Amino acid sequence: MTRVTEPTTADVPTDPRPADLGGPALGPLDGRYRRSVAPLAEHLSEAALNRRRVHVEVEWLVHLGTHDVVPGVRRLTGDEVAFLRSLPLAFDAAAVAELAEIERVTVHDVKAVEYWVKRRLEGTSLADVAELTHLFCTSEDVNNLSYALMVRDAVRLVWLPAASALADDVARMAHELRDLPMLARTHGQPATPTTLGKELAVLAHRLRRQLDRVARAEYLGKFNGATGTYAAHRAAVPGTDWPAVSREFVTSLGLTWNPLTTQIESHDWQAELYADVARYGRVLHNLCTDVWTYISYGYFAQVRGQGTVGSSTMPHKVNPIRFENAEANLEVSGGLFRVLEETLTTSRLQRDLTDSSMQRNIGVAFGHSLLAVENARKGLAGLDAVPQALAADLDATWEVLGEAVQSVMRVHGLPEPYERLKELTRGRRVDQAKLREFVAGLGLPADEAARLADLTPGAYTGDAAALVDVLDAPRG
Repeated sequence: MTRVTEPTTADVPTDPRPADLGGPALGPLDGRYRRSVAPLAEHLSEAALNRRRVHVEVEWLVHLGTHDVVPGVRRLTGDEVAFLRSLPLAFDAAAVAELAEIERVTVHDVKAVEYWVKRRLEGTSLADVAELTHLFCTSEDVNNLSYALMVRDAVRLVWLPAASALADDVARMAHELRDLPMLARTHGQPATPTTLGKELAVLAHRLRRQLDRVARAEYLGKFNGATGTYAAHRAAVPGTDWPAVSREFVTSLGLTWNPLTTQIESHDWQAELYADVARYGRVLHNLCTDVWTYISYGYFAQVRGQGTVGSSTMPHKVNPIRFENAEANLEVSGGLFRVLEETLTTSRLQRDLTDSSMQRNIGVAFGHSLLAVENARKGLAGLDAVPQALAADLDATWEVLGEAVQSVMRVHGLPEPYERLKELTRGRRVDQAKLREFVAGLGLPADEAARLADLTPGAYTGDAAALVDVLDAPRG
């Protein structure tokens, strides 16, 4: 009998790139945008799912052979454990093809994985424990753990770093532009001035808040049999504390144990995570629409690294296509995340298969989100602020100082301050001379009148610049 001697580690495996099936791609993520989303395919592809299934099956077999769970099961040797843990690491394109052949016979994906693992044990010192593979498991015991591991690594290793880098880009721009005055617009109308940096800081702060929620996400797993009762476990080995075994096994994979389920893990953690990722996407969508608008006002020039063609007929154009692409992909990903959130939290009685079909779209949802993040980052990297354009808008809207003037009037007890400023400014353009003339006739103390007379729209930004420093405060 061949004894296994291949040394390896128990590190969490990464997925091989899916084999090129040839022919045109049905969707853009597997065609036009494949390069951008390739890192996610390492974790959320069909090949990744099957590799994780192998990983879970193997780890359960290792657990049975090293923790004295079932009386009479012999202890596995170190070399045998190393060999078992090498199986998911060696799950390559050839293994994907072999598994597909087995599944064509079983017409059951998880059973095919069980048989694939058993084939690897034939002719080795592990042949005597081969039938322990998948012992006491329902398919969902393997699937829920596999999906939790896949999503966890996709988020922590791919999506979260990219999304965090984008938030850091926005924060960096906020600091660089903290002091640059800008006319604010509420309801699209000129309003109390702010700074461009402060408005970007608001968006960076919102993005980071959602990222904090994503970073704290729990990834739950269950391992309790066909209807979550440990019935088969108790029938075969009544003396074992099966909930304790289940908890130890699930947590050994780096997941949070769910002690009370039906046949499926309830997927509530997925709904919570996808809601947070989708909400990050809505904030990012808001950033894209605002920056797009600032570009249309001329506040930003798209000059750095812009070798693109903006129009086939108008050579002067540089279109904000990165932000438009991000918007569209965020709408797709947000829609998918919402459907996942709504669907995965419902299962008819103890189990139905809607979740199985829905979860195959997790990678698509994250793919469009990641693509949006990439495009937004590239768009931001190509922007330069245009101070002259911001200053021109401010200089054309002296009427926004009406708020300041009427506030000073209130403090000093002058009559009808709001109404008098309304008469002066509403529906009228007010220049510096007219405002100074109005202030001079109010009867304010000389120092207050002089201070108001010297005020300009560009200086009327309150604490806007200082508020950017909130981004440096500890979060939590």
